[in-house]
Amino acid sequence: MSTDKYNLEGYYDPTAYEALTSIEQEEKAAKAFRPLVYICSPYSGDIGNNIKSARRYSRFAVDMGYIPITPHLLYPQFLDDNNLSERSLGLFFGNVLMAKCAEVWVFGTYISSGMKAEIERAKRKKYTIRYFSEDCREVSG
Repeated sequence: MSTDKYNLEGYYDPTAYEALTSIEQEEKAAKAFRPLVYICSPYSGDIGNNIKSARRYSRFAVDMGYIPITPHLLYPQFLDDNNLSERSLGLFFGNVLMAKCAEVWVFGTYISSGMKAEIERAKRKKYTIRYFSEDCREVSG
C-alpha cells in the first residue's frame, strides 16, 4: 500500500502524508519484530518422539510470531546427553540462551529433570513463563 501525497480533492497534503507514512512504517516494523521464545520440553526418555514434539512446538512458536530457541534440538547434535559433563554444558548453554528470550514456553504435562531446572531458573530470574499442553493449547501453570 502506498500513501498518496495529495488529498481526495487533489491538493498537496504533506501533514496527512507524513502521518500515514509513519503509520505504515510502524505497521511494517511491528510485523517484522519477532521476540525470542525459549522452548522447554522433554528430551530424554523417548528421544525420537520428544524430538518430533519439540519440532512441532518450535513450529507453533513460529506460527505465533516468535523465534523459537530450542536447545535440545541443537546441542544433542554434538554433545552427548549421556555424558554428565557434556549434559551440564548443554544445560549451561541453554541457560545463556534463555536469558536472551522474552518468554519461556513449557510444553506437556511431564516435567523432566532438565525441564525442572530450566523452570526453576526462569522463576528465580522472574522470566515470563507460559504453559502449553502437548497439543499447543495454553494452560494455567
